[in-house]
Amino acid sequence: MTTAYRPRRSVLYMPSSNERALEKAKALGCDALILDLEDAVAPDAKPAARDNACAAAKSGEYGRREITIRVNGIGTEWHEADLAAASAAGPDGIVVPKVNSPKEVRQLAEAMRDFGAPETTKLWAMIETPEAIFEADKIARADERLACFVIGTNDLVKELQALHVPGRAPVLTSLSMALLAARRAGIAIVDGVYNDVKDAEGFAAECRQGREMGFDGKTLIHPGQIDACNAAFSPSESEIEEAEGIVAAWRDGAGTGVVTYNGKMIERLHVDIAERVLAVHEAVTAG
Repeated sequence: MTTAYRPRRSVLYMPSSNERALEKAKALGCDALILDLEDAVAPDAKPAARDNACAAAKSGEYGRREITIRVNGIGTEWHEADLAAASAAGPDGIVVPKVNSPKEVRQLAEAMRDFGAPETTKLWAMIETPEAIFEADKIARADERLACFVIGTNDLVKELQALHVPGRAPVLTSLSMALLAARRAGIAIVDGVYNDVKDAEGFAAECRQGREMGFDGKTLIHPGQIDACNAAFSPSESEIEEAEGIVAAWRDGAGTGVVTYNGKMIERLHVDIAERVLAVHEAVTAG
């Protein structure tokens, strides 16, 4: 299973009960939006939020941004109505909290088909419990409709009875296991949120860590985090220059045996990495 690359550097949660925020989101520079019906919405506001999210998803007014809807979790009183409405609206993706097993993925995918979701509407599974971490490999490969893991680090920290600390040592094992599962399955994976919107330095450090680990991007809770996140998950000028040099050297040296660039031996794996850097750069600068 392989998902074609699409920029998901910055994935912003947006409370669907806030119509003004939904309107402002049309001009934000994030790659994707999660129109939230769950944590950010009070129980009595959920029906209206559902209508708002579905209208936004059908509007076609969000440009190149990937539009997803986060439904309430499996087993809640709102889940089935959320899933039915979101499927009918046909967003780019439906985000489901606390997906804990491959069986749940298959049931969700079947329900989406029954509710008439177009094939272009993918399933995004939130991985945020110890059970999900240990089942991550099977979850990632459970159904072709599954396109992305969304890490719920706040819930993971809670479930582990751990602490939020710089460097995230308590959850690094969980993050790595989810990453391994996603990469084996060929699906995307986005990192969890950073809670302190006033701590720009800490946020930048966590973005760098996520990029270094291999995440495609990061979920965000405030528009002020978008620019720094996009920068962190985009190739730098030096990375682009090196990638172009490696690809050119490989092309020019075809059939000559040993190929080098800046004194370093180049193998096919280096070219693959360089080509991905250039593909990411092209994708994030398009349009």
